[in-house]
Amino acid sequence: MEISGFMEYLKQEKKASDNTCEAYRRDIEAFGRFLKVREVEDDLKATGADVAAYLMELKNEGRSRSTANRKLSSIRTYYKYMIRQGAATVNPTEDIKSPRIERKELEYLTIEEVERLLETPDDSIKGIRDRAILEVLYATGIRVSEIIELRLRDANLRMGFITCSGSHGRARIVPMGTMARKALDHYILNSRNVLMKGKDDNDPDGPLFVNYVGEAFTRQGFWKVLKAYGAAAGLEDKLTPHILRTSFAVHMVQNGADLKSLQELMGHEDIMATQIYLTVTKNRIKDVYDKTHPRA
Repeated sequence: MEISGFMEYLKQEKKASDNTCEAYRRDIEAFGRFLKVREVEDDLKATGADVAAYLMELKNEGRSRSTANRKLSSIRTYYKYMIRQGAATVNPTEDIKSPRIERKELEYLTIEEVERLLETPDDSIKGIRDRAILEVLYATGIRVSEIIELRLRDANLRMGFITCSGSHGRARIVPMGTMARKALDHYILNSRNVLMKGKDDNDPDGPLFVNYVGEAFTRQGFWKVLKAYGAAAGLEDKLTPHILRTSFAVHMVQNGADLKSLQELMGHEDIMATQIYLTVTKNRIKDVYDKTHPRA
């Protein structure tokens, strides 16, 4: 399989992130291994029957429909690339339909629950840091992987935005509200310098949010912080590393944000990933209709 050229195409033309490229690589290589088991040594000779058999195997393995869809999308994109390169004439996925996905209901916090969570940190050195973390997460909707990679230089408090580099999503500038700016400013001035343990707290390349030894958080360490505050706020069954990002998006949509702007704020490469948040508004409109129309 022509993986290296395909990876270069994804990075240069599709502007795909490293994580996205790696996911494509895994999917294509897994399909290649499946073809060899079927004694198809040349991936360019794969047929629609091979693709259908692969999807059936995924189903028999207990893989979810969303996983099967993602793998099918990767395979489809790969063969489109090979046709474009002149190496293939047929895309074996052409007549294969994506498995239908039953959408799970979105899980998110209400505005009242978010406010309760944000009020949980105390005024200790750690509490000042943690309030800033929670405020920034909810104000920007950035991923946990993005917030732990933020550098000091990425926070522009005067203009009120942070810069995400794009290593885990699209590179973008994301605005912050007044409350997040105040909390972040308070943390940088009164907490971060203490947590840095004598290290240069003015180094622009230093991590924005640091742990007790003045280093960047790991994902596990960050999750422990969130989990503790979730329990303190009575949200231990609802709070996950992703929940504030989802809550950000839902509350934006409920207050009139357009889909294109939300896609940009969240760093989605495909607007289809953003459209799921519209279901909340549709459900709310249906509820209002059912409660208010005399013949509903």
